[in-house]
Amino acid sequence: MSDDLPVVEIGPVAHGGHCVARLDGQVVFVRHTLPGERVRIRITERSKRFLRADAVEVLEPAPDRVEAPCPYAGDCGGCDFQHVSPAGQRRLLTSVVREQMERLAGLAWDGAVEAADPDDLGWRTRVAFAVDDSGRPGLRRHRSHQIVPIEECLIAHPDLPQVLDRTWDAESVEAIVSSTGEHLLVTDATIPDEVERAVDGVVAVDGTVRGGRGALTERVHNTELRVSGSGFWQVHPAAASTLVNAVLEAAQLHPGDTAVDLYAGVGLFTSFLADVVGERGRVVSVEFDRRAARDARRNLHDRPQVELVHAKVELALRSGQVGATADVVVLDPPRSGAKPAVAGIAALTPRRVVYVACDPAALARDIASFADLGYRLEHVRAFALFPMTHHVECVATLVPH
Repeated sequence: MSDDLPVVEIGPVAHGGHCVARLDGQVVFVRHTLPGERVRIRITERSKRFLRADAVEVLEPAPDRVEAPCPYAGDCGGCDFQHVSPAGQRRLLTSVVREQMERLAGLAWDGAVEAADPDDLGWRTRVAFAVDDSGRPGLRRHRSHQIVPIEECLIAHPDLPQVLDRTWDAESVEAIVSSTGEHLLVTDATIPDEVERAVDGVVAVDGTVRGGRGALTERVHNTELRVSGSGFWQVHPAAASTLVNAVLEAAQLHPGDTAVDLYAGVGLFTSFLADVVGERGRVVSVEFDRRAARDARRNLHDRPQVELVHAKVELALRSGQVGATADVVVLDPPRSGAKPAVAGIAALTPRRVVYVACDPAALARDIASFADLGYRLEHVRAFALFPMTHHVECVATLVPH
C-alpha cells in the first residue's frame, strides 16, 4: 500500500452511504468506512466544496467492522455497508434519520431503525443487471457508468431467474421473482428457448410483452396484486407487509371514513385502506404512471368504495378530483419527496397524514413544510428494508397542531 496516500480520521455517517472526514480543512466523503476509524484513502472525485474518496487501508477499525461477505464489495456500487455488522448498519441508519430530522426539520428524533427481517443477504427480488460491451451482465461502480461483471450477487434472492451464467445482446436484463414464485425477465435481448421456458414471461424494456405473461402476482397478507413488467414494487419480501402494517397502525381509520392514497402505484395501500373503511367509506387513489394505474384498475375493481384518479398528484389536488376534505391522507412519493403536493394535502384538513418515505432528507424537508401549514410530526418509524445499503424507509405520522 502506497504511503503517499493520505490518512484521515473518520467522523459521522452521512446520508448516502459514506462517512465524513476532513483533509487539509476540506470535507471528504469516504466510502467503506465507519465512524471512529483511521484509514488511508484514495481521492476519487474533486469539487470546489468537497472531495470524494474510497478507503483503501483500514489502520484502526471500528468495533462494528466485519469482513465483507461479497468479493465485489469494494468495486460494485450496489451495496454500501457490506463491511458493517447488521446491528451496526441499523445504528448508522438511525444516525442518518436523526441527523436529517434535526438539520432539515428542526426536530429531535429519539427512535431507532427497526429490522424488518433477520436475513441480510438473499433478499432482493428485483435486480436490473447492466450488460458490458462483451455481453457480460454485472452492476455499475459507484457514481460511474463502468460495469463490474459479476458471477453472483449476494443480496439477490436465490429464486431469481438465472441471468449471470450467459452473455446477453442487450444493454440490460432485469430478473424478477414475485412473492408467489412467478418469474419474469425484462430485456430487449434475444432469449434462448431454454431460458424462456424457465420463466413465466418476458417483457421488453418499453413494456411490450414478448412472451408468456407480462405481469406478476404479488401477495401481501391475504391480498393479491398484479404488477406489470418492471413496475414499482418493494424489492424486499417483507417490505410490503411491513409498510402496510405500519401505515394502518398510523392511519387509525374507522369504518365510514374518507381516505386519500397519493402516489398509489398498483394499489397496495389503497386495498387495505378500503378494507378498513368498508363500503360505507371512500378511498380516492391517485396515480400518474400509466401502467401502474392500469394495474390498479384490475386490482381494485371489486372495491366499490374506491375511486381511481389517473393524474399527477399535485394536479389532482388542485383540481378538486380528490374531493374537498379527507379524514386521512396516505402518501408514498418518489425519492424526491412530495414538495409540490404538501399545500394541497394540508388543504384537505385531514386529521392524520401518513407519509411513507424512501429518502429521510426529502421527508424532513416536507415535514418542515407541513409545520408551516399547521401540521406537527407525531411519530416516525424507520425500517432497514434494504440490508447492506444506505437506504432506509420511514413512516411518519402528522397531525394538526
